[in-house]
Amino acid sequence: MVCDDERDQSVNSAAFSLLHHITRVRLAAGRLAVIDATNLETWARRRLLRIANGNHVRAVAIAFNIPLEKCLERNLARSERVVNENVVGLHAALFQRAIARLRLEGYAHIYYIDEANLNDVMVERVSY
Repeated sequence: MVCDDERDQSVNSAAFSLLHHITRVRLAAGRLAVIDATNLETWARRRLLRIANGNHVRAVAIAFNIPLEKCLERNLARSERVVNENVVGLHAALFQRAIARLRLEGYAHIYYIDEANLNDVMVERVSY
């Protein structure tokens, strides 16, 4: 939306500012907001939790706990946007640190999706 090229990392700040704005507007209007981003850093998740809390919405985290080998395999099978193997490895390490912290961060629910149950997952919106 910001620069018409999802590979352009130079616009990350503007892209996430827009994401946060849209999230605030949707939540304020009582709409569902799903953030599809890695959010591997505590500060990135904290910003989203503040937006949810500010709108009196209970946040849910969904963590895809897929083995590094499978991530590398799927990455190489992509037709576009193949990510450098070192970046995938770094993200895998950051992911392990992130999931260790999730239960301390204030989510209403945390769901861990792994290779065994990946194809069985069904998401349903439930009112609280």
